[in-house]
Amino acid sequence: MMKSSLLDSNFKTVFLFLILAFPASFYAQDAPNETPLPKAKTGAFWENVSFGGSLGLSISNDYTDILVAPSAIYNFNDYFAFGAGLQYSNLKQKDYYSSNVYGGSLIGIYNPIEAVQLSLEVEEVNVNSKYFDFGNDYKKSFWNTGLFIGAGYRQDNVTIGGRVNLLFDEDKDVYGSAFMPFVRVYL
Repeated sequence: MMKSSLLDSNFKTVFLFLILAFPASFYAQDAPNETPLPKAKTGAFWENVSFGGSLGLSISNDYTDILVAPSAIYNFNDYFAFGAGLQYSNLKQKDYYSSNVYGGSLIGIYNPIEAVQLSLEVEEVNVNSKYFDFGNDYKKSFWNTGLFIGAGYRQDNVTIGGRVNLLFDEDKDVYGSAFMPFVRVYL
């Protein structure tokens, strides 16, 4: 009884799929001598927008580092692009340190030749850190501004390079160094 009911249910599902799918596929095909239906206009703006960003995950026994940083750029032409991005990262080292960083950035990109990409980026992030030291908790919260110049080798939509923070301050513990390598992907 159970097997018959299951077969009957499967038959109804397949039959319903065929009834709904085939008329739609016949309608979607153009006859050879007919004028095709007009396509929806999405506008030139969205055709020039590329989306990308960064995802990062590093985990060990007592250490976790998570980064999520989506971004979008508008390509004015083959040479210039401008965009914006968001950033959130969480860093924890067990029994020692915890940090949340969030903010945004603006980026300008220049491609003087196809294989070279130069960039200028302004970043503003809020840093909330907590240190644990022999039972005492130390909290530190501040805003940090970064001004990065970068250069990289570009192949299609992927750029591999490095950037330098011109406003790097050793007293603020957002980054360990003024230089940062990057992989940038925009689709």
